[in-house]
Amino acid sequence: MSHPPSPDTGTFPAIDPEPDDDAVASAGATTEADAPAAPRGFVRRLAASVDDPVLRILVIATLISRVGRGVFLAVTVLYFTLIVGLAAHEVALVLAAASGAGVLASLAGGWLADRLSARRLLVVLSTLDGIGLVCYVFVQDFVTALVIAVLVGAVGQASNSTRMAIIARAFDGARRVHARAVLRSVTNVAIAVGSGIGALALVAGTADAYRWTIAGAGLMYLVSVIQLMRLPASVDAPSRPLSAPVTTMTGSTDVAASARAERRALRAHSPWRDPRYLALTALSAIFGMQFGVGEIGVPLWIANETAAPEVLVAAVIILNTGIVVLFQVPLSRGTHDLRTAGRVSAIAAWLMAAACLVYASAAGLPMGFAIAVIVVAALAHAFAEVLSQAGGWGLSFELADPVRAGTYQGVFGMGYSVGALAAPLVVTSTALAHGLAGWAILAAIFLASGLGTWAIARAAARAAARPAAAGTAAGAASAAA
Repeated sequence: MSHPPSPDTGTFPAIDPEPDDDAVASAGATTEADAPAAPRGFVRRLAASVDDPVLRILVIATLISRVGRGVFLAVTVLYFTLIVGLAAHEVALVLAAASGAGVLASLAGGWLADRLSARRLLVVLSTLDGIGLVCYVFVQDFVTALVIAVLVGAVGQASNSTRMAIIARAFDGARRVHARAVLRSVTNVAIAVGSGIGALALVAGTADAYRWTIAGAGLMYLVSVIQLMRLPASVDAPSRPLSAPVTTMTGSTDVAASARAERRALRAHSPWRDPRYLALTALSAIFGMQFGVGEIGVPLWIANETAAPEVLVAAVIILNTGIVVLFQVPLSRGTHDLRTAGRVSAIAAWLMAAACLVYASAAGLPMGFAIAVIVVAALAHAFAEVLSQAGGWGLSFELADPVRAGTYQGVFGMGYSVGALAAPLVVTSTALAHGLAGWAILAAIFLASGLGTWAIARAAARAAARPAAAGTAAGAASAAA
């Protein structure tokens, strides 16, 4: 299915590719003269961003479901401890098990999206996700909490991989990264709204308030399914076989041999045979641990090691959310180009390394100076997050084999799940355990992973340019003859 190019989504300066021949060759044919004028105002820019019918469906479904997710996240831990009566270590085990289940589920979701109807798979998984959230109201002890959390965690990650497979097939080039950026901005807004709604249950503080709030979060997921059912069949994997049917001596089709040939053809396109993509996944997973810095490292560092008030934690979260919402779409423009994706990944690496060292320097400062230093570090951290996501999306889409788009996105998502699992241990054993030295170790880790991603992007861009240059030379030689 062909979609019209998405219009410019903002008035912020884009990070455009270098104006060399290779970048021009990799860019689309649309020129600035052909593009519609950029609308002014955030709401109008957001509306212009979703003029594509498939993206509009995904945005509306994401908006509804992620409000429910925000409601759920706001009350989950306190529901487990205050209402169900779980101990702190039991809550930690439940949440860790849910994250662990998502590792393999990410891969499974992408694998299934290559073999089944991705839109129907997403509808089924989103329905199960909503039902799973509703089931939390029936949790009575550690075992039921663990079982439900593992199932919901697995289904949620599988649906995320399926959604990425749909984006990979429904859009191409710049529109793919644009769609991913729009969805992330919408997700952040929706979760913030949902968290505010969830706070009402915290104010009430009764078991019924918690349970009705969680049930409402699950119902919002189920409502979002109505939108997903409108997705077109074009987002599914092509049904045509990769290999020609094997025939017998009599001319009839050998079904068993044809099936074996098809399996061999599929294996030839496996991401597990693509070392470049696996390296990208590993480096992106390592850099993805920056989410753990924001969720675990910074709050505990502010509370335990600085003179800044603890309320600054909430301010840092709000600041991060605002930057993501405002800048994710405009700063993602152009990152479908390999060189640009590598460049923004390198910028993100330096910003994140600097943020770690600046966070560390807040220890021992007077309160006013500590607040200022932490805000500066949080700004660098937020922009590092935005740019790393933009570069990662562009590379994860452009370096994937389109034949196995779902499986590739599943592998990439699995890497992020592994990084999320490792982040608490890495952050606590470095920054929180060793102070400045630990923050320096984190800075080195993020710098190395981001620059490694940049190196992969540059090498891929050079490799992609060689066939184009050879074709141009051959054409010139033919014309001369």
